[in-house]
Amino acid sequence: MRPLSHDEFAGAEPHPVASGMNILVVGVGGQGVLMISKALALMAQRQGFQVKQSEVHGMAKRGGIVFSHVRFAERVWSPTIPQGEVDALIALEWAEGLRWLDHLRPGRGVFIADTRKIVPPFACRARTPGAPIAYARETPAEIVGRVAEGWALDATGIATALGDARAANTVLLGRLSAHLDYAPADWQAVIAAIVPKATREINRKAFEAGRAWIAPAMVEAPPPSARTAPAEGPATVPAGRPVVSIDPAWCKGCRICTTLCPEHCLTMQGGVAAVTAPDACTGCHVCEWLCPDFAITVRREGVLG
Repeated sequence: MRPLSHDEFAGAEPHPVASGMNILVVGVGGQGVLMISKALALMAQRQGFQVKQSEVHGMAKRGGIVFSHVRFAERVWSPTIPQGEVDALIALEWAEGLRWLDHLRPGRGVFIADTRKIVPPFACRARTPGAPIAYARETPAEIVGRVAEGWALDATGIATALGDARAANTVLLGRLSAHLDYAPADWQAVIAAIVPKATREINRKAFEAGRAWIAPAMVEAPPPSARTAPAEGPATVPAGRPVVSIDPAWCKGCRICTTLCPEHCLTMQGGVAAVTAPDACTGCHVCEWLCPDFAITVRREGVLG
């Protein structure tokens, strides 16, 4: 991360949030939790705040839990945010966001989450279509209606439409920026400083898309008595036929997926992974989750998201 000169920020003077903020960013490995926290810390430093950041890394590969506390104010004594004192919770993964909801400040905490679900392999109690899974069942409408201010958006879908699903974290950062009184150009300068040069344009577009996002979820929530109760029974694995897609341009031939696939659907061909037994695939997502290069996508035919 390179230092920024004063000239790279828009305007002669910054626009500080007078009292500072406590922001908690949560997700799983590979989603860019730490990129968001770095951007927040750098922006807060520019505004003249004292900043403290604390983070916990999950697995080195994709799938492990990752969360980061970012605190900035005139004076910050501790790097971790006590329960009930989070001003903004940014969740890159839906279930992780729900896990940390009780840390929001009652009555005025802001919840921003990607609605895409990443169901870990161990949540699949059986790998047959229709089998129950151990995953959060709450819907975005239910959660947004329970918090003071909530935005639940398909950040992954937005980033995918822009050309790179990995920019979903920047979409969420853009949504948060609409809540803070800092110039968009200042945010863009910070993002350009911390992302790889080749990804600056996609991250610029992702930030703008998140900042401009408006959705029906922002409409006033109905009273509790009018909300639809969650369906009874456990969540289940969608019954559509699983389809595995591998991008050879991203695959580095590490052999992790071919070695650990429980159904032996994958083999190495010409130095990259290939699906050689598609009918054996049960859609367990093990290959997708363990791929360190984001080269594998597992979906089910006829199932969106």
